[in-house]
Amino acid sequence: MIQVNGLTRRYGDIAAVSDLSFSVAEGEIIGFLGPNGAGKTTTMNMITGCLRATAGTVTVDGADIETDADRARKIIGYLPENPPLYPDMTVDEYLEFVYRLKKCRLPQKEHLDSVYDMAGLSDVRGRLIRNLSKGYRQRVGLAQALIGDPKVLILDEPTVGLDPRQIIEIREVIRSLGQKHTVILSSHILPEVQEVCDRILVIDHGRIVADGTPAELSERVEGAEQLNMTIEGEPATVLGVLRAVPGVSEAVVTAEDGMKSIYRITAEPGADIRRAVFDALSQHQLAILSMQQVELSLEDIFLELTGAEPAPEEAPAPADEAPKKKRRLFGRKRGEDK
Repeated sequence: MIQVNGLTRRYGDIAAVSDLSFSVAEGEIIGFLGPNGAGKTTTMNMITGCLRATAGTVTVDGADIETDADRARKIIGYLPENPPLYPDMTVDEYLEFVYRLKKCRLPQKEHLDSVYDMAGLSDVRGRLIRNLSKGYRQRVGLAQALIGDPKVLILDEPTVGLDPRQIIEIREVIRSLGQKHTVILSSHILPEVQEVCDRILVIDHGRIVADGTPAELSERVEGAEQLNMTIEGEPATVLGVLRAVPGVSEAVVTAEDGMKSIYRITAEPGADIRRAVFDALSQHQLAILSMQQVELSLEDIFLELTGAEPAPEEAPAPADEAPKKKRRLFGRKRGEDK
C-alpha cells in the first residue's frame, strides 16, 4: 500500500531524515517509535505531501506523492498532532466544511453519519468545538481524516495531552479503524505503540534502526530465550540436570529458599528449550513449581536500539522551593519538535 524509498530531508547541513526505506502492507497498523527529534513528524509530513523531500520517493497505492499528488492525497487521511479545528464551528458545521473542502463525492448524509459512528461523535454533533473536551476534539480531528473514506490513515501523536481514560478510548477507535484501513501511527509513548500496532519502526537520528513486531525486536536484542523457573530439589543436582539439556547454554541460581530455588536458564540462539527442560526435570523427579519465559519490555528494546539512557534521578528540591514535576522518559513539553 505504501512504498518509501531513500526518503531524505535536509535543512542545510542537517539531515532531519536520512535515506529511509520501508513498505507498509494493506491493512497493517504500523508504529513510528522514536525519541524527540528522531524525525517521526518530518517523515509523516513527507509521506502526506505536506513537506517536500530533499531526495527519495513515496508511493501510496501506486500514486507518487510528487508526480501524482492529487490522487495520492485522496488516498490519505491525515491527523496532525494539533488537529486543524475551528473552535467557533459546531462539529456538524466543521465536518460539512471539510467534506466540501475535500470535494468528497460520497453521499454526504450517509457518509458523514458513518464517520460520526466510527469516531464516536454522534452525541456531540451540534456542540461548538471550543466547548468539547480535549478527547472529543481529538475525535473531531480523527473524523476529518476519515472523510472521503481514505485507504490510508496517518496519525501523528493521536493521544498527546489526553487523560488515561481518553487515551484508552482513542486507542480502541484506532484498533477498530485498522480493520478497514492501513494506519501509520507516530508516538513516543511506548505502551501506546505496543498496544495498538502490528509492526514497529524504531527511528533514531533520522534513520530506521529496527523494523519488526515487538517479539521480533526482542529476539534481535536478546538473541536467546531465557526462562525463570522455581524448582524443588538440591540446587547442585538441579543445575547438573539443567546444564545437560541440549540447547541450554547457561543455568544459574538467582535465589535460594531451602530446597525451593529460582533458576535463570538461557538457551542457545534460536533454541526453544522449554519442553526439553520439562522432560529432563521430570525424569529426575524434580518438581517444577513455576516456569516463566523472560521477555524484554518494549522500553528495554527501545533503550538498547537507540542507545538512550533512562532519565537520571532528580535531587530533592530545597525546602524553600516548590518541587519540580518529573518528565516522562520519552515525554515532551508542548512546543518541542519530535
